[in-house]
Amino acid sequence: MKSIKKFLAENDKLVHSTMQKITSHVQRRKGEWVFNTVLVEGIDVPFKYKRKKTYKSLQGARVDIIYYPETETIAGMDFEYMKVVKINIS
Repeated sequence: MKSIKKFLAENDKLVHSTMQKITSHVQRRKGEWVFNTVLVEGIDVPFKYKRKKTYKSLQGARVDIIYYPETETIAGMDFEYMKVVKINIS
């Protein structure tokens, strides 16, 4: 994979946060994908990503996250969330 600096330089919407503590991690299977939602300490907006397989719980772990803000509409209301591009345990 590209270096993080080059990756961030090519995509100006991306944010790179390090050593973030995960307070909640939920995984839900939908078809062939496992949808993950994590909450980061001190941030009120959920972080979402999907994987092909379930993963060990990240609750309580410190992680490095590359993400960008996104909005989804549910029942006619807009909700902000962070779309995770890459997440690694620190």
